[in-house]
Amino acid sequence: MVRRERWVVVATLALLQIFVVLAGSYVITHDAARTPDPIASPEPAPTPLVTAGPVLAAAGDGAVPAKGTLTSRLGGAMGDPALGRSVAGVVLDARTGATLFDGRSSRPVTPASTTKIVTAVSVLSSAGPDAKLATTVVKGAKPGSIVLVGGGDPTLAGPKADRDDDVYPRPASLAQLAYRTAKALKASGITSVDLSYDASLFGGPTTGPGWKPNYVPEGTVAPVTALTMDEGRAPTGGRFADPPRATADAFAGLLRRNGLKVGKSVDEGRAPAGAAEVARVESPPVYALVERMLTLSDNDLAEALSRQVAIKEGLPHTFLGEVDAVHRVLGRLGVDQGIEVNDGSGLSTRNRITPAALARLLAAAASPAHPALHSLISGLPVAGFTGTLHGRYGKGGTQAGAGLVRAKTGTLTGVNTLAGIAYTTDGRLLTFAFMADEVADAQGAVTALDTMATIVSQS
Repeated sequence: MVRRERWVVVATLALLQIFVVLAGSYVITHDAARTPDPIASPEPAPTPLVTAGPVLAAAGDGAVPAKGTLTSRLGGAMGDPALGRSVAGVVLDARTGATLFDGRSSRPVTPASTTKIVTAVSVLSSAGPDAKLATTVVKGAKPGSIVLVGGGDPTLAGPKADRDDDVYPRPASLAQLAYRTAKALKASGITSVDLSYDASLFGGPTTGPGWKPNYVPEGTVAPVTALTMDEGRAPTGGRFADPPRATADAFAGLLRRNGLKVGKSVDEGRAPAGAAEVARVESPPVYALVERMLTLSDNDLAEALSRQVAIKEGLPHTFLGEVDAVHRVLGRLGVDQGIEVNDGSGLSTRNRITPAALARLLAAAASPAHPALHSLISGLPVAGFTGTLHGRYGKGGTQAGAGLVRAKTGTLTGVNTLAGIAYTTDGRLLTFAFMADEVADAQGAVTALDTMATIVSQS
């Protein structure tokens, strides 16, 4: 009898193991089929994203590197003539915040796109990683009228967007919004509408303080508006001069394709207060948008996310309002020192950030105390493999850093910056920032910055 009971127990355990294996196999394959991949992006050319999850898993909590060694090696590298005279840098121990290398780390430097680290921390902390940006259609003030309302999602895909399945994060679609709108209206017996659009969620100028006048014409960024499709990119190239109107006109065409009659005039207007919603589409969650923004250095997305901070903090939805909102959020986190920003993307030549400030932000994002900020780390480009670091770390003294360094790049005329994280050979997590804004040789400066980051990873 005892033998039979033992056999039953063994058989039951075996069946449970088989079930777990099969169930796990299903979850893995099922989820793999549903997992979205990288989305086409403005700059640079689309490259794979590394998304939230284990990030450069540590070999262990190793010893802190000796300050003298880092100072000797990094001090020499910072003297590279290509970096020019205005160069500064820092290396911090992520756990304790101790400074392991100080190369004028309190010196304010033009940050360029490393400003996006500030934006990431702010929006993840304020709006939260799971927040989404909604584009809606509501009933207008007159019978038979509807209003397309922008919610600040620049990734909204237009009718001619590339609908490749290999996109991450998968954007909301103007075509899907039109389909849902037509379906809802027809169900109510409405087949003819007058359409207007409301982009009033964002106010103030559509270009930022300190932006160069050629940024929009050359396609570096689109005018910052609450209603836009395809990040303001026109199918013929360049940027829409009026993104809200172009988006509304495209939406009218999609409604017609879905069997609705739409009035010839599509005008700007305001949605009535408390208007009934007809349909909506939502962006991917903020954590995924932050990953895309950082990996691909997406200027349009950075400006939209920075504006969301102002909205969440109850301040004016303008460039000035978002700056106040960002500083309020950073102040709550205790990481506001050494940061002066005028936009969310880093295109402003008026921005000034110290290397110490950037390194502190990265340490906060990597800390177990701030789980909402972790997608900042997973969104950092991987040296030699993803995003703006895809074509780097392939030569000379930088090759050893490939796959080990994760960092956000920054580039403007005369400016090259790099801020990120790396584990030491003993498994200690360090954060760093190296910045130069009087660069004498742009390509040489890039190599010098990559060399310094490699030194950190090999310490």
